[in-house]
Amino acid sequence: MTHILYFAHDLADPAIRRRVMTLRAGGATVSLAGFKRADNGLADVDGLAPIDLGQTADGRFAQRIACVAKASLTLSSKLSAVKKPDVIIARNLEMLSLARRAVSHFGADVPVVYECLDIHRLLLNDGLPGKLLNAVQRALGRNVKLLITSSPAFVENYFKPRSGLNLPVLLQENKVLALDGGDISAPSPRLPQAGEPWKIGWFGALRCRKSLQILADFAAKMDGKVEVVLRGRPAYSEFDDFDGFVERAPHLAFHGAYRNPEDLASIYNDVQFTWAIDFFEEGQNSSWLLPNRLYEGCLHGALPIAVAGTETARFLQQRNIGHILETADVASLETLFSKLSDASYLQSFQRLAAIDRQQWITDRNDCRELVRVLQSLTMRTDGRPVDAVPSMALSGRTS
Repeated sequence: MTHILYFAHDLADPAIRRRVMTLRAGGATVSLAGFKRADNGLADVDGLAPIDLGQTADGRFAQRIACVAKASLTLSSKLSAVKKPDVIIARNLEMLSLARRAVSHFGADVPVVYECLDIHRLLLNDGLPGKLLNAVQRALGRNVKLLITSSPAFVENYFKPRSGLNLPVLLQENKVLALDGGDISAPSPRLPQAGEPWKIGWFGALRCRKSLQILADFAAKMDGKVEVVLRGRPAYSEFDDFDGFVERAPHLAFHGAYRNPEDLASIYNDVQFTWAIDFFEEGQNSSWLLPNRLYEGCLHGALPIAVAGTETARFLQQRNIGHILETADVASLETLFSKLSDASYLQSFQRLAAIDRQQWITDRNDCRELVRVLQSLTMRTDGRPVDAVPSMALSGRTS
């Protein structure tokens, strides 16, 4: 059985839990090591006690680097009880440095995989900070065997032209983990009853101040005809007063965190639309990503709302689903909802429901295939990287 050591940047991130569940469902055993950034029991993985590397702070990059440096000094002792892994996965750049340290501890024959599902704005900085960080990434990635990322646009806009990395790429979209995929029922349309509002759901990592303002202003302008529902983990460092703002905003409500994937059906079945727009790093990462909420909402029949010029919008255009705003503002939302009727909603819903549901999920076969690709990294004896499986990977390499 393949043993994977997974270095996580934030043990409270539900995405870490899903990746561990994916690897275990694929037949691997997993050891988890990482930093705590917040207390979040919803991120716990049953039966897995992670190795605590310390506490980091959201939005404080320099503090995180200092914590990584400190953790590297005691890493060997903390890994002393861990069986030598077959593969090491490093989630994000800071964890890649610890993965390299772990290789020194376990032996140079352990392959390292770099998992990068967001492109930090500093990596796109044209000044000295960006050049230095990219140089660090190139140095740390020199002997990496595989890059895992979640959007083709990350490769086309950053990894190929700017990163300087020369790695085979495995595309792992942010699909819904459905270990019993055949048991997920097909979605049903959810027309509002007389006097009830249409509902827009903004779920997941809530970190975009501009989205919050647009949705609040729009909900207030519609005066009860549209309600906005927020669920997930607010990045409080990105808002002046998230809780106070939401409490004061009419027709907008925050209903807390949820378990992913266990609670997805219930929260998405309560809305008709998914807000799939993000301005957190506008024009860069936000324009290139394919967010979790895109796949979650589509799987459960919530029509995605995107903005033109983004990878999410191109994704929707290719499949002729959802709604694309020319500009993301109150006026564009007013125009969209002024044209909305029961008939037009049902027509849009049927187009979405007709998409093959495999488009939205990661099932047990996908989990096994991922572990098989990772396991294959241990089978080369000539030191060269293993090419990823074509059906799961982007064609070519990062450079």
